[in-house]
Amino acid sequence: MSDEKLNKQTMLFSAENRYLCFSLGNERFCIPLLQVKEVIGIPEFTQIPYTPGYFCGIMNLRGKVISVIDMRKKLNITSKGDDENSVIVCDLDNITMGALVDSVDNVIKIEKDKILPKPNMQTSIKNDYIDGIIEHKNLIIVLMNLVKSLSIEDLVHIENSGS
Repeated sequence: MSDEKLNKQTMLFSAENRYLCFSLGNERFCIPLLQVKEVIGIPEFTQIPYTPGYFCGIMNLRGKVISVIDMRKKLNITSKGDDENSVIVCDLDNITMGALVDSVDNVIKIEKDKILPKPNMQTSIKNDYIDGIIEHKNLIIVLMNLVKSLSIEDLVHIENSGS
C-alpha cells in the first residue's frame, strides 16, 4: 500500500467519531469532522441579489467560489452580539459550502452509541435538521445535519454560485 493511501486511511480513521463543535447564539452544535474542510475567519462576501436573507453571498477561497449561509439566521437563533464569527468550509455530498457560525469551539470524540436520539418534540430548530443529541462535559450539544438543513432553494443558489 502506498504511503499516500495509508495517510488518507489514517486521516479518515482518526476523524471518525470526531465532531467539530460550534456556537450559534447561546446554543452549541456539532457536525461530523469528516464534513469539514477547514475553518477560516470572516472573508469578504459578494452579495447575490434575490437570495434569502440568510444567504451571505459568495467568497473566493484560493480561486474557488464558495457560497456562504449564515446558520444563525437560517435557524432563527439570536446573535450573542460579539464579532468572533468564523466560516466552516464543508464538503456535503459533492457540494462545497461555507457555514457562518458565531464561534468554533473544539473537536470532540464521541462513540456513535453515546449519541442520544433527537427529541420527539417540536423545537425552535426543525427536527429534520437534527441527527442526535450529545452530552459532553455537562453540556448538551445538538448534532446538526447540514445537508438536511439546506432547502432546494439553498442548493440552487449554492450550485449557481459556482460551488
